[in-house]
Amino acid sequence: MLLKFTKMHGTGNDFVVIDLISQHYNLRSRDVRKLADRHFGVGCDQVLVVEPPQRPDVDFRYRIFNADGKEVEQCGNGARCFARFVREKKLTTKKIISVETSSGVIELRVRPNNDVEVNMGAPQFEPAKIPFAASARAPSYMLHVDDKELEIGAVSMGNPHAVLRVNSTSRAAVEQLGPLIESHPDFPKRVNVGFMQVITDRELRLRVYERGVGETLACGTGACAAVVYGISRGWLRESVTVGLPGGKLSISWAGEGQPVMMTGPTAVVFDGTIKI
Repeated sequence: MLLKFTKMHGTGNDFVVIDLISQHYNLRSRDVRKLADRHFGVGCDQVLVVEPPQRPDVDFRYRIFNADGKEVEQCGNGARCFARFVREKKLTTKKIISVETSSGVIELRVRPNNDVEVNMGAPQFEPAKIPFAASARAPSYMLHVDDKELEIGAVSMGNPHAVLRVNSTSRAAVEQLGPLIESHPDFPKRVNVGFMQVITDRELRLRVYERGVGETLACGTGACAAVVYGISRGWLRESVTVGLPGGKLSISWAGEGQPVMMTGPTAVVFDGTIKI
């Protein structure tokens, strides 16, 4: 079968986006791995799938597959690309789009310059909801990794995140610690790992090692998790600019029980067709 797709990115976090409303195909893990392969496929961090909604109060179903073929709960940069995609492919004319994910419903607002604001929902801190093996919720936790005790924040943005504060993202041991924390037994579904450098109380730098992918140029949910952790520790104010290797995101959070709002750019790279 010939499958149409669009290559997109949000601050360098790149995607293959597939419309499975006008096309009909049962996407398998091996198909995802082929599409994501940067040598023999299209190449991407994640494959995003547009499907018809399964409930009457939303516009679309949004599914996310990491490059390793495994389906995951959420992707913030992908959500922004999703919003632009469904409008440019004339699947909707709405500027406020409601989509269901495996972790709940999120709202996407398209701005005139193709920036998209995403209501990411309220973060979860209870260990069982992350999920994370801890006896009780705490502001931070000590994680034993490679004969070291690391202080981390643990939070769910619909997907699990561990956040470490570092003195410098450029010198952070992302390649060494990222895979060790990602697969740490205290995170039963694995975890995305953020390395956060606080520049001022309104600005931070971030590198993220994503589960099933490796380090990416940007991670929207990772930026949200880092800001939430930083605000909860008193290091950051309510609105923060997050600098990632691929660009900048604007994140705001008013506090516990409130949704995290993320705004950032989208880009279309090319349209194509691949034989599956």
